[in-house]
Amino acid sequence: MELFFWCLLGLLLAGYFALAGYDYGVGLLLRAFGRDEPDRRRVLGSFGPFFLGNEVWLVAAVGLLFGAFPLLEGKVFKQNYLVVVAMLVGLVAFTAAVQLRSRRPGAGRGGWDLLIVGGAVVTTGSWGVFFGNLVRGLPATGPAPVADPFSVLWALGFLALFALHGAVFLTVRGDAELAAKAGRLVRRLLPVVAGFVVVVAGWMGLSAQIMSTVDRVWPAVLALVAAAVALVVVWRGSPRVALGGTMTLAVLPVVLAGTLRFPYLLLSLDFEQAAASLGTLRLLAFVAVPTVAVVVLVQWLTWRANRRPISDRSLLHF
Repeated sequence: MELFFWCLLGLLLAGYFALAGYDYGVGLLLRAFGRDEPDRRRVLGSFGPFFLGNEVWLVAAVGLLFGAFPLLEGKVFKQNYLVVVAMLVGLVAFTAAVQLRSRRPGAGRGGWDLLIVGGAVVTTGSWGVFFGNLVRGLPATGPAPVADPFSVLWALGFLALFALHGAVFLTVRGDAELAAKAGRLVRRLLPVVAGFVVVVAGWMGLSAQIMSTVDRVWPAVLALVAAAVALVVVWRGSPRVALGGTMTLAVLPVVLAGTLRFPYLLLSLDFEQAAASLGTLRLLAFVAVPTVAVVVLVQWLTWRANRRPISDRSLLHF
């Protein structure tokens, strides 16, 4: 039962990064693609129908973490306290700015646009530091590093990865002009993301601190192979196929952290010790499984209804 909820937690986080990742990526690119107000509305309108639904995956993941792994939740958040606070600030700023910028017709929106970009940067960078710490392994006691070279590498790598994800998404949902601009940016970002993957793989392989606490190396090898395949797919594939490639790249940190450190996410605590009682998990299963099924169904229906590129006749939510 504990393993089931561990995998379900990974599924929810993977869904969040695959879907909300392009929201943050588009937010990062807002000022680059939106030269004037009509352009920026089109950029934000590309993910408008999916925006709130994408955030539900994170809400569900946090709820499951609280219910199924209460001890792990407390320790992980405590050791990443500054990172989690920064992440929440960025999330609130980004979400609020996206929804409030167009509420008053004719009002100035420069401040909201800066808040969107800033919120996307802070949120994305914080997630990079957070998962970099998980991959490295959280210490048994004391806070996890925040600004050391490995953490900074992951923060910058996540910014490049999510920007690539957002650019590929715009090649699918943007109109012809927007898709062309996004396609050119994709070709410039691909080498940056590939460099991030290579440097992380080399750093992990050469780091005695990391490898000495890892019982198995096959998750890292498989993640590296999957990343290489996904990068080739993004480079060679059609826009929709490339979007699948960037979604794969976005979820690999979740898969890597969840398998590389299994069963010890914390160096002194395994997932069975951190889990709730068996009775609580059984009760939670009756709620969690149908809830996740509903989330997946609604997300699929939303995409089916809004899968075509935006146009002059599209309803722009933001």
